[in-house]
Amino acid sequence: MIKLAKFQIGQVVRHRIYPFRGVIFDVDPTFNHTEEWYESIPEDIRPHKNQPFYHLLAENDTTEYVAYVSEQNLLPDESGKPLRHPQVDEYFELDTEGIYRPRSDMGH
Repeated sequence: MIKLAKFQIGQVVRHRIYPFRGVIFDVDPTFNHTEEWYESIPEDIRPHKNQPFYHLLAENDTTEYVAYVSEQNLLPDESGKPLRHPQVDEYFELDTEGIYRPRSDMGH
């Protein structure tokens, strides 16, 4: 059974364990990455594959990157702080309420 995604594209989230946050730009209904990537996650925190996984434009205190995170390891980010990731503007427009909306010219 496919579980409905709890978070949505454009939502700002933070990692439950690691100190980073980001905006979701894509969602996989279940794990869709390499086995090598999966095995690289420490076993004690390795998520199960049968849950949504999210692609994030992520950032921490020192750098910006793309992250792939399981639903169980994400929490809503309530800080309200804007993201500085350089690709955010390629994917999203920030509306007047501070919500990231997918760009209408992206063809999604």
